Amino acid sequence: MRPYYSEGSKTLGFEVAEQLGWELPDHIVAPLASGSLYTKIYKGFQEFVEVGLVEGKHVRFSGAQAQGCSPIAQAYKEERDFIKPVKPNTIAKSLAIGNPADGVYAVELAKKTGGHIESVTDTEIIEGMKLLAETEGIFTETAGGTTVAVLKKLAEAGKINPDETTVVYITGNGLKTQEAVQGYIGEPLTIEAKLDSFERALERSQTLDRLEWQQVLV
Repeated sequence: MRPYYSEGSKTLGFEVAEQLGWELPDHIVAPLASGSLYTKIYKGFQEFVEVGLVEGKHVRFSGAQAQGCSPIAQAYKEERDFIKPVKPNTIAKSLAIGNPADGVYAVELAKKTGGHIESVTDTEIIEGMKLLAETEGIFTETAGGTTVAVLKKLAEAGKINPDETTVVYITGNGLKTQEAVQGYIGEPLTIEAKLDSFERALERSQTLDRLEWQQVLV
């Protein structure tokens, strides 16, 4: 249906192999919407193996969905070979595909590679966004929060080996879904398009940070 999108998604596999020094990872965790991106990462790895750019190895594929729209995760959990369409109800709008075209293939891939497919609540998604921002300085959208939250869930369940090279795909910028974190973090500072306005806001922000730390220490 969307050949350019599908084939283009293989670059997520290509770039990871290149960035790892022309090696494949042991485990990947990626977001699931239609299932196309997830399955095409696998296709990208296989094409690099076929042309001899990387050595073939077993890579486990795990997928992440929001509980408010998790038809693939439900099919995986119930060991079904078909997808039951659902009506999306989640803050992860970019993953909210209730009848995923490649859902069956995603379930097959997770099972074939020994991976897992999990889902997380909207609250866990927001916590995943905050965790990534606090630890890596990366502001991701809700799809990335979903993936990080599932990564955390898998790690806590002992389904990720600490000795493995695990790649987590963060596929969108948090500026796309700012409304998702409203009410969960501090209010944004509004400035004019002037340098002195920025500097005043920065000073005000740093003062607030110092006050917060003083309260914590007290």
